[in-house]
Amino acid sequence: MEASVEDRETGRSSTELQVLEKDKPCALISGDEGVHLEQLDDLVKQHFQVICYSDLLQYPQLHSKIQAVFLWQHLPAVEASLLRSLPALKVIASGGVGVDHLDLPLIASFGVKVSNTPGVVSDATADMAMALLLASARKIVQGYQVAVDPKTITNHIPQSLVGLEVTGSTLGIIGMGDVGYKIAQRSKGFEMQILYHNRTRRSDEDERAVGARYCKNMDDLLRRSDFVMVAVTLTPDTTGLIGHRELSLMKPTATLVNVSRGQVVDQDSLVQALQCGTIHAAALDVTHPEPLPRDHPLLNLPNVLITPHIGFNTCNTSRRIMQKMIENAVAAVKGVPIPDEVKMK
Repeated sequence: MEASVEDRETGRSSTELQVLEKDKPCALISGDEGVHLEQLDDLVKQHFQVICYSDLLQYPQLHSKIQAVFLWQHLPAVEASLLRSLPALKVIASGGVGVDHLDLPLIASFGVKVSNTPGVVSDATADMAMALLLASARKIVQGYQVAVDPKTITNHIPQSLVGLEVTGSTLGIIGMGDVGYKIAQRSKGFEMQILYHNRTRRSDEDERAVGARYCKNMDDLLRRSDFVMVAVTLTPDTTGLIGHRELSLMKPTATLVNVSRGQVVDQDSLVQALQCGTIHAAALDVTHPEPLPRDHPLLNLPNVLITPHIGFNTCNTSRRIMQKMIENAVAAVKGVPIPDEVKMK
């Protein structure tokens, strides 16, 4: 390679790519995550020599040097071809809790470990859950549209902006893990009656702290709740957890809020329930796929609020996620126990 040649995308000369810092292991990032991840580069570079995916494609000598892959917003895609090309790879450090985007048996077959970042996303995701609930109940988006519409010339409030009362209503939380419990903590401030369904019951102390009542049968929760909040982890058991039958049990005035994964809700059944008035509304931070096809019926229903999976997308949470990813990757490279290793069950 010519020493004067410069990579147009990265601004690195071929010499810079050849002379990597010997005291730092190499880590691969996609480079397609945008400015937001670039702002976190300072954290990564304290411990790793950062290699962008475009560098990897252009300079084959880098393949043997990469020991960690940092996965942000599911990028870069971890496929067999990538795993085969990285003989020194020790860990896939994934940002966030869910690992449904990863083929764990495949990765394990290459002797590579996987880590995630549990705990750090819970507060931001719970905040987002309450934001969706409130925005849907009080018609915030519709109200904004009326307020900025050039045709709005009087202070008459249209009937379509009459919302649902949140204070004192009944909230049913499906999935009372870290996120679900933090949602309950926030709901208490709105004097909501809190029901929850979970694989295992929380302690008496936990229940008393938020005033939550356990529903062993999820059907009871669905029948009694004004707002149903889905906060489960995606597993084979929770895929399609909310379908036609479950939606039909809900009140016609009820709202479904989903901050878990799109696959937990049968979207065809949800469309039908919203169109037919089986339930009042839905507020979704997750869909399947993401984004939805532009002609998907959910995008055109007036009683649906959708955000593009931004539950943990805050500056502070993103920085904490990256710190956890680095801790996990450093441990894997050093050959010591990984704090948040994801092990196959």
